[in-house]
Amino acid sequence: MLLLLGGFLLLMLVGLPVALSMAVSSLVYILVTGITPDVTLAQRMIAGVESFPLLAVPFFILAGNLMNIAGVTGRIYKFAVALVGWMRGGLGHVNIVGSVIFSGMSGTAIADAAGLGTIEIKAMKDHGYSTEFAVGVTAASATLGPIIPPSLPFVIYGMMANVSIGALFLGGVIPGVFMTLAMMATVAYFAHKNGWGSDTPFSWPQIGSAAIEILIVLAFPVVVWLLVVAGLSVNMAVGIGLVALLALDWYFDFSAVMALMAPVILIGGMTLGWFTPTEAAVAAVIWSLFLGLVRYRSMTLQTVAKATFDTIETTASVLFIVTAASIFAWLLTVSQAAQTLTDAMLGITQNKWVFLLLANILILFVGCFIDTIAAITILVPILLPIVLKLGIDPIHFGLIMTLNLMIGLLHPPLGMVLFVLARVAKLSVERTTMAILPWLVPLLLALVAITYIPELTLWLPKYMGLSK
Repeated sequence: MLLLLGGFLLLMLVGLPVALSMAVSSLVYILVTGITPDVTLAQRMIAGVESFPLLAVPFFILAGNLMNIAGVTGRIYKFAVALVGWMRGGLGHVNIVGSVIFSGMSGTAIADAAGLGTIEIKAMKDHGYSTEFAVGVTAASATLGPIIPPSLPFVIYGMMANVSIGALFLGGVIPGVFMTLAMMATVAYFAHKNGWGSDTPFSWPQIGSAAIEILIVLAFPVVVWLLVVAGLSVNMAVGIGLVALLALDWYFDFSAVMALMAPVILIGGMTLGWFTPTEAAVAAVIWSLFLGLVRYRSMTLQTVAKATFDTIETTASVLFIVTAASIFAWLLTVSQAAQTLTDAMLGITQNKWVFLLLANILILFVGCFIDTIAAITILVPILLPIVLKLGIDPIHFGLIMTLNLMIGLLHPPLGMVLFVLARVAKLSVERTTMAILPWLVPLLLALVAITYIPELTLWLPKYMGLSK
């Protein structure tokens, strides 16, 4: 065990990428100990990606890339300005609300930071906000991407922990709302402290139009239900509802109705049993292509090809991490390292609330050094047995783990959101890190609330019948 972990840490310290560090240390461990034939390395790495739920990974990444090139991000930004731009510190609120909407389509913090972040940081700087504040609020709001469904980390966790990915998606809704309110309260605090005003005039027509768009989206499932009650089949009711919605959007040219409909379609389709969470990723791609090619006509074959190649590149890096982490995690298990760590943690405490505190500290620490996907793949086999033994719901723990790792994306030395925003804002990594520090307060408060109030996570999956 010491050879495996020590080799991994040593390779990380000399600057080898995380995935290569895990793969090389695993190979060295196998060759030195002879614990298993060396061909097992290739077999376990291949087995690590032979999973149907993992098909969601490239499709959700592609959906996010397509939404970016379809011009949907600009429409989301315009809608958010109309909705909350009149508040004090308006563009800070716009940044957060925009991320909430975009997270319903993408599922990754990186896509949010790189897509909306580019528009938001420029707009905030043009309105006189400091670059540091713009970067801080953008980084914090990007963490909403994997919490509000859909979510790539939830897909990986659900596969590793053998729990319902649909239940994880639903479990992220209320925590996502809580985090949104905590971040908006932080913006309000800075606005009051610095004497900031609004960034757009208060306008009843603007607010009214934004409210109407929200009401239209909320009315869609109600109309479908009424049509079903009236005797139509579910398929016919949904079809009529979509045709009516598209006609309204085409006539009035709403800013964000179609973007707001993405999570409604994905969650509604899973609830109705039309598709699994994996197939929901394909539905997200189809919806993105429809918006870009048919509704807005903002895509070309060249831009679609570029989004596809970007997706291939990102998917390859993600799945390589998964393959390397799978053999590393398997060796931790067969070498009894996982059991040793489990026994050590249970020797410290048998109280689930104390364990959750220790687990939070551990995951936060790991998230600062290891990629999100790799961390999930390594930590789940170690921590899940303790979670189940102490009677903690694995869906609840999935939210805790994901939020911890999202906070890790904001930290050096390996925080990807940190580096993306440093590049977008043309700031040094050091200044970007300092800009993000104040925003750890609402995130850590949200983490404590989600950890110690399980109902925030579990109420909606239980209400929808996806959890006990």
